[in-house]
Amino acid sequence: MRLLRAILIAAAGVIGTFTSLGTQAATTDTTYAATRYPIVLVHGFMGFKEILGVDYFYQVPDTLRKNGAKVYVAAVSEVNSSSVRGEQLLQQMKQWAAADGIKKFNLIGHSQGGPTIRYVAGVAPDLVASVTTMASPAIMTDAQAANSNITSFVANYGSLVQFAGSFVAWISGHQSLPQDATALNIKAELDDYAVRFPAGLPATYCGQGANLVKGIYYFSASGQGIKTNAWDISDLAMQQTDEPSDGAVIACGAHLGKVIRDDYPWNHIDEMNHIFGLIGKGAPDPVQFYLSQANRLKLLGR
Repeated sequence: MRLLRAILIAAAGVIGTFTSLGTQAATTDTTYAATRYPIVLVHGFMGFKEILGVDYFYQVPDTLRKNGAKVYVAAVSEVNSSSVRGEQLLQQMKQWAAADGIKKFNLIGHSQGGPTIRYVAGVAPDLVASVTTMASPAIMTDAQAANSNITSFVANYGSLVQFAGSFVAWISGHQSLPQDATALNIKAELDDYAVRFPAGLPATYCGQGANLVKGIYYFSASGQGIKTNAWDISDLAMQQTDEPSDGAVIACGAHLGKVIRDDYPWNHIDEMNHIFGLIGKGAPDPVQFYLSQANRLKLLGR
């Protein structure tokens, strides 16, 4: 059962891709999300930019654009270290900056997208206006690492994980992105980042970190839902944990900078509005989170 859950967690982000659903071209309706600097959305482990017109952040880019935001969506390796992914993201940001005359970006990452954008903020702070992580591991204890299905699965079935990453890269049109399961060591990388890129980390476990560090705003959010919708197949992938979590990432371990909220009634897949917006009854709309965060950044002059 643990193996099945691990496989499903890795695959849940792509379950919805085998469909012909598309998105409509965005037209600006309001300026509610019109941030000063563009927003960059960064996917997590086994994620993608889009497949067959379906966004990883389902309906999020289009909604942000309709409300005045300029949005870029990154394409980074599905299976690789956050540092490698961070370098890929940085190169895309430099290209966007050169082509469009952009000085800074508001970075938003889900899951492994969080450590990925922290890397960029650490090595190229002049290009970063803000960092917002959604359900991204920032701190991981030894016990949490030992009990993580993803960590266990990568350690024991690395070649399968790498093949799956290559397949997702291919079907999403980014087959040139390198996949390397041997580079995935979440606990070791987070420990390294705590020394190299400590901005926003809480001084105490489950606390809040500094909101503004050297001109960069840091925010985080996460959920505490596991089984949220009987029709949502991704619920099967969610892991029951000793501490409150979204089924994949411990809520307290996701704290970085100002914690907007760590108890949204969402699981790890709900947090980027998949699978196709299936969330729990009465739960807030995940798309609204990204819209509200854009407005928060706008009001901060970001």
